[in-house]
Amino acid sequence: MTDLPHLDGLLAGIATLTPVNAVGRVMRVGAGVVHIAGLAGQARIGDLACIQRQDGPLTGEVLQLDGDHLVLLPDAAPDGVALGDRATLMAPGMIAPSDTWIGRVIDPSGRPLDGKPLLRGPVARPLRADPPPAAARRALGQRLNTGMAVTNTLLPIVQGQRMGLFAGSGVGKSSLLGHLAKHMQADVVVIALVGERGRELRHFIEEVLGPDGLRRAVVVAATSDQSPLIRRRCAWTAMAVAEHFRDQGKSVLFLADSITRFAEAHREVAVAAGEAPVLRGYPPSTAHQIMALCERAGPGRCGQGDITGVFSVLVAGSDMDEPVADILRGVLDGHVVMDREIAERGRFPAIDVLRSVSRSLPAAATPSENALLSQTRRILSAFDRNAVMIRAGLYASGSDPEVDQAIALWPELDAYLARMETQNIDNSFNQLDLILRRAKSGSMTAGRMARSGRDVT
Repeated sequence: MTDLPHLDGLLAGIATLTPVNAVGRVMRVGAGVVHIAGLAGQARIGDLACIQRQDGPLTGEVLQLDGDHLVLLPDAAPDGVALGDRATLMAPGMIAPSDTWIGRVIDPSGRPLDGKPLLRGPVARPLRADPPPAAARRALGQRLNTGMAVTNTLLPIVQGQRMGLFAGSGVGKSSLLGHLAKHMQADVVVIALVGERGRELRHFIEEVLGPDGLRRAVVVAATSDQSPLIRRRCAWTAMAVAEHFRDQGKSVLFLADSITRFAEAHREVAVAAGEAPVLRGYPPSTAHQIMALCERAGPGRCGQGDITGVFSVLVAGSDMDEPVADILRGVLDGHVVMDREIAERGRFPAIDVLRSVSRSLPAAATPSENALLSQTRRILSAFDRNAVMIRAGLYASGSDPEVDQAIALWPELDAYLARMETQNIDNSFNQLDLILRRAKSGSMTAGRMARSGRDVT
């Protein structure tokens, strides 16, 4: 290894070049796939291949090996491909991350999207790597400051935890991810934008993430117009980049937006490979692909860092039982549910605390903090159970002391759930404690007044 990281990457790239490549020929094109003869003996499932068509090279991924030929799913429409076109095998799906990628925007193949030169790192990593051995992984780490009161207290995130973010469109999911990328405690942030709308990519980077957020982040993006192979590869590439920094002992924050589009891309690839969409439109392998991706996040081995993951899910019509959401709930360490009604009344983040859970509790908090959180949840639950009666004016004050307390506390608690935390986690708990203490003091005063009135009577 040299003292110049750029030179190391250049030398590693040169080392991958081979003077001789096996050549095949296109024998059939149809149904969005290309059949190639002459390479089946050298190819493996998942390898990449390149077709030299007249309009320019067309790359794709090997889906099937069938006797003397292979089936290739191209990265773009096979327009211009002719029978007899040459095809060559490429290196299998690998990525060579570098520390110099921090602050950059790249595509799933490791090419720059920001118009600046980008060199590969010295060591290539597989896109689909195995997670650390379960028995060798460290335990979850310390509680992380997220820059928001609600996720510092009621829904804490600890180092190595994997959380799901369940939200419909237009409820502030991207804004919440951008806030975490800028403010959450981490050494490096890796963001996977899977199937993002092209016009919103620049908006997310410049406005939502901003220069401060990008300064410590690597953004891997695949837009919605690209092939399902590239969109699916986006999540794998981002995770491989996160693993590069984790192996250096760093605390990595991995943000995926969204696993739903990752699953949709896999569905297109799997159906082209012959799988039947039997799981409410998804093939059986969808569950394994999602779980394999999520398991790569989490604590590393001793001496490694950790990958704290936030995986977003698009839930159409707030259907929390749709396949992708159901699969993720079973494999993650908690989930945060964003509610459209909360967003429509202007509270950000629009998190429904009662439908959300962090499995880092109660271990992530002290006994006194857990008591405070339990009391807060009881108050929020009491208001939620009686919300219709309260808003309709049907609830009579004094009928239930717990509901009376919830009504008195609701405005302050609702404002607290939208509070941005500029200091630390302890300050978030102190503010919550102050709210509940004021309510308790107010309840005692009201009780004394009520007793005084009865005595006079």
